[in-house]
Order: sequence, then C-alpha cells, then structure tokens
Amino acid sequence: MIPYYSAENFSFPPLETALQEPDGLLAAGGLLSTEQLLLAYQSGIFPWYSEGDPIMWWSPSIRAVFWPKRIHTSRSLAKFLRRSPYTYSFNRAFPEVIESCARVHEQTTGTWITPQMIHGYSQLHYQGHAHSVEVWQNEKLVGGLYGILVGQVFCGESMFHRADHASKCALLALAQHLTPLGLQLIDCQLPNPHLMRLGAEEMPRGDFIQQLARFKQHTIASYALKPQFIEL
Repeated sequence: MIPYYSAENFSFPPLETALQEPDGLLAAGGLLSTEQLLLAYQSGIFPWYSEGDPIMWWSPSIRAVFWPKRIHTSRSLAKFLRRSPYTYSFNRAFPEVIESCARVHEQTTGTWITPQMIHGYSQLHYQGHAHSVEVWQNEKLVGGLYGILVGQVFCGESMFHRADHASKCALLALAQHLTPLGLQLIDCQLPNPHLMRLGAEEMPRGDFIQQLARFKQHTIASYALKPQFIEL
C-alpha cells in the first residue's frame, strides 16, 4: 500500500519504502505545483501517470544516467554531424518542445505528458527551473528535449525527433552547452535499449541519491540558461 497525499501535503515517504512491484512506485496524489515538483526532483522522485489517473510519484531502484563526457557518438552519427543541416538553441521554444514531445509520443507509444503536466512544467520553465534544447532545420523545429535542472544535474523528462538523429543531437547539444559550465550528470529516469546504446549507465537508487545530494549543492551560471542559439 502506498500513501496518498492531499493537495496540502507536500512531503514524501522515505525512498526505501517504494514498491518493488511496480518498481519504484512511492506515492500518489498531491499536486504538480512548482513547490511539489521541485521537492520531488531534489529528492530523486518524478511523476509518471496516465490522464485520468491520480498523480503517481516514482523513485525506481535502478536509474539510467549519462555522465556527459561519456555520451557515445557512433560512427554513423559522427558522419552525420559533419554534414548536419541542423542548428541548435537553448530555451528559445520550451512550449513547442513539450507540446511536440506529447504529440509524438501519443502517436507512437502513448503519452504520459498530460495537459496537467504540460502546465506544471511550463510553470517551472517560467520560473527558471525547466529548460529545453531545440533542433532546427530550415527554421522548422525537428527535435528537442526538456527537463529540470537541479544544481548541476539535468533531470531529463522527454525528447522527440521528426528528422534523422534529431533527438540524439539535442542530447549532445545539451552536454556540449552545459558541461563546460558545470553539468555533472544527466538523469534519464528508466533504462531502455536506446539510451544504453548512447552510453547511458545503470545506477542503483542509493548511488543516484548520493550523486544528486553532491551535485545539487552547486549551480550553473545563469547566463548559460538564457534563451540563446548554441553550438554542437
């Protein structure tokens, strides 16, 4: 049995009380307010649920993470990058990125990005906590990603592509832009074969919480988070 939280209760139970099946389910209820979302991400917790269901909060036993300098660039991707038609930006089109992630996933695997989640993460963006990377081809948005920055940890939420390698390029552009300024870890929540091929590593919950506690104490320079075009 997991605890159910009212709108007024923003605390979470200890992470070790998360269920083993389904793995990582910790609590239900609450809000997607800025305060509760920030508390969740700072604690190694994220929301994931379907429209019509209560908000479900998760902290899985195994996380997928990238060490930014270890992201794998395959030969085919490296060849593509040498002649890539793309340009890149940071925080210039957050609403379009999150809407595109919702639409693309709805067409393929179904989406967990409900209207309630879009509103919650948009509020985080307006307050400077959620960020996006955009991939453009001839001024058309063809790929991107978004997530929450907790100190020097980027907690990735979703990515999309409408053209070859565009989501991979968004990930590389994120690392290229923020790593020189202090980015230490990219959290991808749950392992999957696509992430592992790109160089993601599995990390037990306890180790992830230790790294999060270590890196959330420091920040990335604010000028790097302003809307701007970036290089890859």
